[in-house]
Amino acid sequence: MGQIPLLSSLSADELREISKSIITKEYKKGEAIFKLGDRANGLYIVCNGKVKIYKNTLEGKEQIIYILSDGDFIGAFNLLKEDVFDFTAEALENTTISMLEKVAFDQVIVAKPEITLKVLEKAYERIMKVESLVERLSTKSLDAKVAALLLNLIGSFGEETEEGIVLKLSINREEMGSYTGIARETMTRKLKLFEEMGILKLQGAKVIIIRDVEKLKAFN
Repeated sequence: MGQIPLLSSLSADELREISKSIITKEYKKGEAIFKLGDRANGLYIVCNGKVKIYKNTLEGKEQIIYILSDGDFIGAFNLLKEDVFDFTAEALENTTISMLEKVAFDQVIVAKPEITLKVLEKAYERIMKVESLVERLSTKSLDAKVAALLLNLIGSFGEETEEGIVLKLSINREEMGSYTGIARETMTRKLKLFEEMGILKLQGAKVIIIRDVEKLKAFN
């Protein structure tokens, strides 16, 4: 539990105390962690794995809002006021989630007020990601949409290697398309185009090696 960035400032005694109020659960790939309309009264922390947060459009298509990785959390605003979720969270791979209810969290911030700042910082980052998503969806350039997506995925899946930044993805081409608002076929075509341009290398369906980050940034 102490390995989770949000709780890293707690002492061993404080971690032991808070662990009494934390519910940890394993989720299999494709399993819903919570759904649209479920009661939102706690903080969900990703201990390990990947989670996609998404909504369905009026046309019934899935729109991924963001992807959570190890140490990320969601539900920060629900710690201030209980509400219902207006999106769904689904495990992209086998994932471990720890859930801390609002009552327990209130006790934690009394002991460590700086944790509130971490929650607000992450909430701000989340808002920025949503703004980035809006910008990505509204741009007219398909190349810019795909480039922005790849840059965004580096944070969740990227690993620096001698070959470049390796993205070992838990999402398929269709999900990548839903993250950018374009069709799966278009996503596949654009990725192949970027490969021909020397920007990246495709290895199967789930591995992408980004060889030129600066060229991706140049699209935006």
